[in-house]
Amino acid sequence: MLKPGALWVLGAMSGTSLDGVDAAMLLTDGERILELGDSAYRPYSEAERAVIRAGFGCWPGEAAAQAAAEVVETAHAELLSRFPGADLVGFHGQTLAHDPGGRGTHQAGSGAVLAQVLGVPVVWDFRTADVQMGGQGAPLAPFFHFACARRIGADLPLAFLNLGGVGNLTWVDPRQSAPEAPGACLAFDTGPANAPVNDLMQARRALTQDEGGRLAAEGRVEEAVLEQFLRHPYFFRMPPKSLDRNAFPALSEAVAGLSDADAAATLTAACAAAVARGAEHFPTPVSRVLVCGGGRHNATLMAMLAERLACEVQPVEAVGLDGDMLEAQAFAFLAIRVARGLPTSGPSTTGVSALVGGGQISRPD
Repeated sequence: MLKPGALWVLGAMSGTSLDGVDAAMLLTDGERILELGDSAYRPYSEAERAVIRAGFGCWPGEAAAQAAAEVVETAHAELLSRFPGADLVGFHGQTLAHDPGGRGTHQAGSGAVLAQVLGVPVVWDFRTADVQMGGQGAPLAPFFHFACARRIGADLPLAFLNLGGVGNLTWVDPRQSAPEAPGACLAFDTGPANAPVNDLMQARRALTQDEGGRLAAEGRVEEAVLEQFLRHPYFFRMPPKSLDRNAFPALSEAVAGLSDADAAATLTAACAAAVARGAEHFPTPVSRVLVCGGGRHNATLMAMLAERLACEVQPVEAVGLDGDMLEAQAFAFLAIRVARGLPTSGPSTTGVSALVGGGQISRPD
């Protein structure tokens, strides 16, 4: 049994941008963020990244998925074992395939394995229950974003934008009583974010990313590609809605004939345009958009967002949060909510038919 009151929970996140594993400690009771603890990052090697990339699109039982799971488990075990004092661990795993309404969702890596290695209960498999109940299984950070809005003292609606491999937005009204309350949160994936640019840089220059957006800043946006991109049926669906990392293959194909700089500029502009299109779904205008994830380090992307959005756009560091660790902290927060029987998603965040506390708990022997 978990102790009553607030606990130190260790959360971990490995995103679709494939940079590495983030881990962060959080003191929380599942409703409030009481203290932000230590954090650390463990990058994937290029060899590890190649194994995980080979598993994209694979499902449990396939050899490539198992190989990816072993890399993910090893990397997490190495990083999470550095943190003493955790009462509970929230382990997201590595998304290899995401097909809500179809085959389901698959995050590689076993929380049961990590529980044995770490000697601490591990909450994992956060998305499956949501998908089985008709939800999108993503995004899952919104209830944590609500707690963040409360922590920073926000008193007007605002939005959190996470720019990982895929982009997602959470509209939050912190005046509501709880994240699951009607009118408190609306969340959805916006479209591709860092993934197409990262893939471009890997393919053309053997680099993991467009550092700071410098290459994109040298290029010219191909407006015809952008216009065609925004005709994709996804942008005409009402939220909540979610995406797989590779849901827009035509976008990368459309920039294949462009120079490196023009391709980078066009893919970066596509991310910003998708976010702006998403903001049209907000129930009410927001006072500001707070940006987390690796994309906030891309100065060209941040400038494009500021140009397209009719409000202030800031990295979350402007309000005292850590944009590199927000997702890891979110899964620490969700872990204790699962352990205490609190919902982790609802109709307005994933489109699930009812409030659900997704996740299973594995305990060490």
